[in-house]
Amino acid sequence: MRNFWKETSGNFGILTALLIVPVFGAAGVALDLSQALSVKEDLQQAADAAVLSSVAKMSPQVIAARKMSGDGTIELPKDEAEEFFKNDSVGRDDFEIESVAVTVEKIGNSVQAAVSFKATVKTTLTRVLGKDFVTVGGKATAVYQTEAYSDFYLLLDNTPSMGVGATPADVKLMMDNTKDQCAFACHVVSKDGVDDTNSYYHLAKKLGVTTRINVVAQATASLMDTATNMRTVTDQYRMAVYTFGEKSQDPKLLEVVPLTTNLAMAKKKAATIDLMSATSKKSDESKLTDFDNTLTELGNQMGLPGNGTSSSSPNKVVFFVSDGVGDSHKPSTCTKKSNGGRCQEPIDTRFCTALKDKGYKIAVLYTTYLPLPHDDWYNTWISPFQSQISTRMQECATPGLFFEVSPTQGISEAMTALFKRIITSPRLTS
Repeated sequence: MRNFWKETSGNFGILTALLIVPVFGAAGVALDLSQALSVKEDLQQAADAAVLSSVAKMSPQVIAARKMSGDGTIELPKDEAEEFFKNDSVGRDDFEIESVAVTVEKIGNSVQAAVSFKATVKTTLTRVLGKDFVTVGGKATAVYQTEAYSDFYLLLDNTPSMGVGATPADVKLMMDNTKDQCAFACHVVSKDGVDDTNSYYHLAKKLGVTTRINVVAQATASLMDTATNMRTVTDQYRMAVYTFGEKSQDPKLLEVVPLTTNLAMAKKKAATIDLMSATSKKSDESKLTDFDNTLTELGNQMGLPGNGTSSSSPNKVVFFVSDGVGDSHKPSTCTKKSNGGRCQEPIDTRFCTALKDKGYKIAVLYTTYLPLPHDDWYNTWISPFQSQISTRMQECATPGLFFEVSPTQGISEAMTALFKRIITSPRLTS
């Protein structure tokens, strides 16, 4: 026995026999782990595809999120996610899926999705160490930012003062062709609604004069094309159009276009907006620019504002276009000197503040009120507060949503610029 232990000629064979199992086991572990990592990589790609599919622009989950008024979980059929992990989809058959977990959630204006998986990979050489499989797992996440949804309520001042020439050249042409050097294309009709063909309204058309309300109507129609081109889904922007009324006998908030996503129809109707008519040029019929009551009534029409994160919770924007001078019956509350109860004043911003306090945004496009130094009425009643008109209109607007356009600038371009400013401004999502 002593000689047997001292014999060394057979060591290699004995050591080989003793080490063959761990050597082959170690080699098997390396090969099987390499295979498992390859399987995991392929499954990770499947998970990436699954999570991206869950938050694709037109996926059922994103569509559902657009309709949700608040945050919450969005259901996703389990079988739908597992389709991405089938053997034929992954392109190999050396694994078995143990579990797939999918979550899709709307938080603010984001749709967040997560897919996690666990799978077993069958071993080959590692089995000699008693390990029949290797477990692999992974997770993929993705986020989709939903669109901002907005309802726009365009309030267009079409009262007689908006009949002024649109440019200094238009103003001069009117004044040169009227015996009283009037710059306004007043639309006078009889009490039964028949046009006075001798009114300055018809003179302006004959002379080819463009009035401020003509340009505003054209710009409003053009804005519908801008909104159509910029929306990413058909219900992202809804538009409604209002004026101060059609005739002086019945001055009131007038709905020209009801709130709609049909912007082509809105464009056609907006293009027809015209100057409010009056039965005379007397001061009693000039008290038609009642900002106080008009803004209050519009607030009653709009409904509760949302946060803009879905079509069921759009934010509400008043898109206000005016020359900024109020003219109404306010014998005791006028902020300036009244004329027998007729109040001519820059806009009273308290009524703007009341809307903003309720959560509405107010975008103001101020069409600069043109000084008329040759007009006695202007010099007496408007000139004393001319410098305050722009300031008050800016105070009316939500910070950052004010735009002034002078007679030498394009109203259509200004309206488009203000619209783009509105839809790109930051918004609260919770």
